[in-house]
Amino acid sequence: MATTELYTKGACVWVPDPEAVWVSAQLLQNYRPGDQHILIQLTDGREMEYPVLPPAGLPPLGNPDILEGGNDLTALTFLHEPAVLHNLRVRFLDYSSIYTYCGIVLVALNPYEQLPIYGEEVIDAYSGQDMADMEPHIFSVAEEAYRTMIREEKNQSIIISGESGSGKTVSAKFTMRYFAVVGGAAQQTSVEEKVLASNPIMEAIGNAKTTRNDNSSRFGKYIEIGFGCKGDIIGANMRTYLLEKSRVVFQVLARSYITPCITASH
Repeated sequence: MATTELYTKGACVWVPDPEAVWVSAQLLQNYRPGDQHILIQLTDGREMEYPVLPPAGLPPLGNPDILEGGNDLTALTFLHEPAVLHNLRVRFLDYSSIYTYCGIVLVALNPYEQLPIYGEEVIDAYSGQDMADMEPHIFSVAEEAYRTMIREEKNQSIIISGESGSGKTVSAKFTMRYFAVVGGAAQQTSVEEKVLASNPIMEAIGNAKTTRNDNSSRFGKYIEIGFGCKGDIIGANMRTYLLEKSRVVFQVLARSYITPCITASH
């Protein structure tokens, strides 16, 4: 937590907003321990007194402008919710970048459109490179796992998680495509489609409608890819396990017949 000595006149802070979630503001006076309010000025020019009584306390401090849009969240001076959201927003809107590192974790924003950043020329650019030397990308994470597997001859795991509609399945497809190409099996680049299409019956039964995805999988997937001694893909399989059984409870009735789609309860 930031020390109260940093809350001086001119300091940038983040205050809650009912529409924008967080908005930036500037302190118009120094904070003194015991003050119940601080005078701030919002970016639109409005001045207001912000209460600093518990449990909310003092608002989160803003990061220096020089750190804005950084490709690694751990490099931020202040790492809290508004700082993370703002940095991701800047990278997405100003830099057209959907990927950001948070240490060894890759944060991805789903642009809900096709982007020209997954071609073989991009794969070639990331092949053999360290994560620190390249801009954040799903291929960089895949390269790190692939190279560690080859060098240490040990199994590696990549965990892809996120809410419904966040792009987990697509990320898994691009990861497998990377492995196929760098393993010298460009003709097998459709391996990701074959693996993910291995059990369509289970998907038809277990998928559910959510507020963000009309066909959201209710299954967790464990995809296992086998590599030969030369690093080429020699096999793959996928195991599924049903998640959130409490949300898959009934079938929608429409036009006097039961549809094959299972919906989520509310």
